[in-house]
Amino acid sequence: MTLPDAVPTRLFIGGDWCDGGDGAFAVLDPSTGEQICEVARAAARDVSAAISAAADAQPAWAATAPRERGEVLRAAFELMRSRSEELAYLMSLEMGKSPADARGEVAYAAEFFRWFSEEAVRIDGALRTAPSGANRILTFRRPVGVALLLTPWNFPAAMATRKIGPALAAGCTVVLKPAEDTPLTALLVAKLLAEAGAPAGTVNVVTTDRPGELVTQALGDPRVRKLSFTGSTGVGRTLLRQAADRIVNTSLELGGNDPFIVLDDADLDAAVDGAMVAKMRNGGQACTAANRFLVAESVAQDFAARLSRRMGALRMGPATDENTQLGPMINRRAVEGIADKVERTLGAGATAVLGGRRHDGPGFFYPATVLTGVPRDSAAATEEVFGPVAPIVPVKDEREALEIANNTEMGLTGYVYTSDLARGLRVCESLEVGMVGLNRGLVSDPSAPFGGVKQSGLGREGGYEGIDAYLETTYVATSW
Repeated sequence: MTLPDAVPTRLFIGGDWCDGGDGAFAVLDPSTGEQICEVARAAARDVSAAISAAADAQPAWAATAPRERGEVLRAAFELMRSRSEELAYLMSLEMGKSPADARGEVAYAAEFFRWFSEEAVRIDGALRTAPSGANRILTFRRPVGVALLLTPWNFPAAMATRKIGPALAAGCTVVLKPAEDTPLTALLVAKLLAEAGAPAGTVNVVTTDRPGELVTQALGDPRVRKLSFTGSTGVGRTLLRQAADRIVNTSLELGGNDPFIVLDDADLDAAVDGAMVAKMRNGGQACTAANRFLVAESVAQDFAARLSRRMGALRMGPATDENTQLGPMINRRAVEGIADKVERTLGAGATAVLGGRRHDGPGFFYPATVLTGVPRDSAAATEEVFGPVAPIVPVKDEREALEIANNTEMGLTGYVYTSDLARGLRVCESLEVGMVGLNRGLVSDPSAPFGGVKQSGLGREGGYEGIDAYLETTYVATSW
């Protein structure tokens, strides 16, 4: 497939497009495994230049009227909407999303710019009297400063806008490092922001396939005051340790092992509809993807049969084909990881009623797979699969479902299906997760707080809470 001419492939620093100081690296089409293009590889001096550009732009941007900051984001929202087909095609090309998923992500990603354009004018402070009556307590809020944003490959537009939006709204400037597998979408988003009026230096993008040293360098720079990372828990732990050296303000959105609970009184048609969204959106490559299906024994066989029919009917094919419903995985390593977890789970006693074997042919594909009789301690039930695999674990009742669901170090998302609202809310309240879909297979919403508990992360993105991560509070004691 051909890369559209309008898509940049160079670094974006201080409002200029520039070559990387360390050559270039290849971006592959996961549908074929072939090279799409080469993208500039940032060197240490490029990272330093990007931080300098952001630091130089910070005072003026922080002093810009909130309404003006909001209007830039609103204009970026409108541009994303008007260029939605181009963005969707690009994500299908470099990430492997089906056309429907790609268009859905563009709409979702653009909404973060609209939401935070509105939140920019609602940054508040407070004035109250101290309980003793001796003085007043005055608080105001100001931007944290230069923010280092590290985004994953699975939602290359939405994860960028979910971080850039609140940062710019708060008055911060940013250095964005997108994932090496999907740098093109981030570069195009930066171009649209510049067209929307974001001043030079407020948004900088550095791309590399050798992130370790460059991220370490950036976190060691005293001008970087904020880190926001979305990715694996393992990498998150490393970044948190590095951020501790300078006590960098840190937000982390990490991995999940998300339970999908189907109780014995659930509407199975609705549960299967929800499962198709919770499991198969983005081909299962989402931190919010249902990872374990904990289904009441009395309905487990029926649920498995219905889900297998629906998943088995999906058309697998090249991501840019309009008929494709299940595209490729991101790379060969991802396919190997999925296959390994499935094989170990089958070896532990599970049965594949759909799929379960690697796809032969070009590209990085893994077929839709449903496993039944999955042991609760097997690979697919304890490790994040990150692919189109639905492991079904039969449970006796809601107590056992909760016991299994909470027996993990992760706590991002959960799903509950039942026809009894009180029962459902009781289970939701007992789940150790940051987000729950009750009789609903989609929880992501720009106006809702997104994040997890335990080792699934720190802080929240989106919602009213999303801008808080980029603001600090100053308290003034005074009296008159």
